[in-house]
Parts: sequence; structure tokens; C-alpha cells
Amino acid sequence: MTIREITDIERLQRINEALISRVERSMDQQGNAFTLFQTAINLEGRVRKHTEELRGAMRKLEQSNIDLVSAKDSAEQANLSKTRFLAAASHDVLQPLNAAHLSVSALADLQTSNEGRLLVGQVERALTTMEDLLRTLLDISKLDAGVVRPEYSDVPLMPLMMSVKSDFDPLAASRGLELRIRHTDLAVRTDKTMFRRILQNIVSNALRYTERGGVLIGARRRGGQVQVSVVDTGIGIPEDQHEAVFEEFRRGSNALEADRGGMNAGLGLGLAIVRRMVAALSHDISLSSLLGRGTTFRILAEGAASIAELDEEAALSLQSPRAYGLYGMKVLVIENDHAVRLAMQTLLSRWNCEVRTAANRTQALAAVDGHWMPDMIIADQHLDHGDLGSQTIHRLRSKAGRDIPALIVTADPSDELATEARRSGFEMMMKPVRPAELRALMAHLLA
Repeated sequence: MTIREITDIERLQRINEALISRVERSMDQQGNAFTLFQTAINLEGRVRKHTEELRGAMRKLEQSNIDLVSAKDSAEQANLSKTRFLAAASHDVLQPLNAAHLSVSALADLQTSNEGRLLVGQVERALTTMEDLLRTLLDISKLDAGVVRPEYSDVPLMPLMMSVKSDFDPLAASRGLELRIRHTDLAVRTDKTMFRRILQNIVSNALRYTERGGVLIGARRRGGQVQVSVVDTGIGIPEDQHEAVFEEFRRGSNALEADRGGMNAGLGLGLAIVRRMVAALSHDISLSSLLGRGTTFRILAEGAASIAELDEEAALSLQSPRAYGLYGMKVLVIENDHAVRLAMQTLLSRWNCEVRTAANRTQALAAVDGHWMPDMIIADQHLDHGDLGSQTIHRLRSKAGRDIPALIVTADPSDELATEARRSGFEMMMKPVRPAELRALMAHLLA
């Protein structure tokens, strides 16, 4: 071969190698592209799969939310149904309980032996415990259902604390304890009735767990708020039980004798309802305690303008009812329950009252004539034939031409009835009636 031929062969070999190399690179690129294509297809499949899974999860979540909303609605409806049931049941139970209270009080006046008086006292305490338990269960149910709406006003603390002290002075004295209040001119923005109930339950609890010393109620300003404290020298609460004491049916493991009477004695409901009422009022409650030294409960509420002096009406409300007698008083009792009507008539007759009774509006109007006009009307709210006690009182007042002092005695705890009573100038007392309270209120109305 000539040199030229050799040179041409080498040049062709290089060209061939270059072409082969290009073909190989092209094939590698195609292979990579195919691999990427396959990878893309696989990724797309996985994305579709996960998308479907996500859509399924979303559908399950939506259904779960629907189920939760439905369950929440059912729970709320059940709560309201429970409240309505308890309200209805309490009315049915309170009727015979009211008759029992009145009958036992009349029976007590007939006892001549110590044994008889002792037995009557035991029955009265049992009836009181039943009443307190029933009322507290109803209150807890209403608070849980959210049907209690506070009526806020500026409430001076001094008359409120004096009223609570008056309630518990006999119990404190019977146990050799001192119940004191610290003078204050502070006021809080709250619901007066609910706040009073809170103080009652805390003081009741404090007295129950105090063996020596006593209980102090006081208040002090904390910036724009007011702190009301109830301090006792009782057995104290272990730190690990500070939250548990607010639970239903919880009592201290080192409790004193709690069966001596008093509000919800031994039932463990007092502080449970306290927490619910405090929450409903948007107040705060806390406690501190030392074993063997005592416990302090603190309620923090929005402060109101200080009241240096009580107005005349508030001052009069603090006075004990004067000892006006009921002798010869004409009383019209309007009550559809025969047992309650008979028990009320017997009790009032024992107090030397002149009593007429009626079961409905027609009978009540017939009982009042030109020869007999009542000095006071005591009426149940729900009467026979759908009549209402409040409307019957209005008719009787219209017939008499004057506002006869009137008292609604009822087991109906509705806010509407309370509002109607305030607007019409009626007094209102919840069943079962405690005879001593009834007599004091009647004397007060006639004063």
C-alpha cells in the first residue's frame, strides 16, 4: 500500500470511530430518554394514586366533620332534653315534697314529747337534703345546657355578705364557730342571685370542713377588679386535690362529719355548681390551702362603682322582718294540688290565719265577695284548667280595687316567671316551702 492509501484508511477509521461514538452516545441518550419517560410514567401513576388516596381521605374527613356536627347537635339536644326532663321531674317531685314540708311543720306544733320532736326534726332534715339535692341537680343541668343567662347589674357586696351571714349564723353557732364579714363599700358587676348562690355554697363548704375557729368573708380591690375571699380555719385541702374538689360528688378524704345538715351536706355538689356559675358569669375562681391550717377561696369579678352608703331600700332589706303577728289574717290559698292545698290550710290555721282555698281562677274569684276580702294571696303558678296564678292575682286585685300583697309559690324556675313577678310586684318563693321562711315573708309583706 502506498502511504496515501494508508493515510486514507486511517482517516476513514477515525471517521468510523467518530460515527460509532456518536451513534453510541445517541443510543445512550435515547436510552436515558426512555428511562426518563418510564420514570415519568411511573411518577405520574404514583401521583394519581396518592391523589386518589388524598381525595378519599378528604371525603372521609368531610364525612367525619358531618358526623361530628351531627353528634354535637345531638349532644346539645340531649342536654336540653335532659334539662327539660329534670325541670318537669323536679316539678312533679317538688309538689309532694312541698306538701310534706308543710305537713311536718304543722305536725311539729302538735308534738309534746322530746322523742316526737326529735323524729320530726329528723324528717325535716331528710326533706331538706332531698330538696337541696334536687335543686342542685337541676341547676347543674341548666348550666351545662347553657340555658342560664346572667342578668348583670352593679351589686354592692356588703348587703350580699350580710345576707349570707344571716343564712349561716345558726349553723355556725350550733357548731361553735364564728362567721364574720369584713366591712366594705365595694361593688361588683355580676348577677346578684347567682353571685349570692356562689358565696352560699363556698361558705357552706367552709363551715362543713371547719372544726375550730371560723370563717371570714371579705373583699378588696385588685386594679379594675374586685376579689371576694372566703377564708376558713378548717382542715385544709391537699394540693393534689385542688382541682378535684370542683368535680361532682367529690369530698375531701379527711372530711368531717357532713351529715349534720346544711346545703347539699355530704353530696359533694356545692363546689361543682360554684365552678359552673363562675364560668357562666365570666368570673375567675382560685384557692390556696394549708393542711391543718385552713383554705381560702377567691372570686375575681369586674369591679363596679363603690357604694359608700346603702340606699334606703337596700338598708331595709338587711333588717330582719319585724315580728308582726299573723293572728286573724285573711289568706286566700290558690293551689291545684289537693295535698299541698290541705297542708297549707292546716299550717296557716295553726298560725291563727283565716284561710280560704281554691284550685283555679273561677274558684278564687268566687271565694272573694263583699263580706270577705283577703289580706294576702298565696298562689301556685300552674293551676287547674290551664289557669295561671299570676293572671289570677291580677284579676283578684282588679276585683278588690287595690294591690293585695301576693306571693307566688311555685316549682317553676323559669326566668319569664321571675321577670313577671318583679314587674307585677309579687313576691316569689320556690317549692318546697320552708314554713319559717314563709312566715317571715308573710310578716314582711304585711309590714
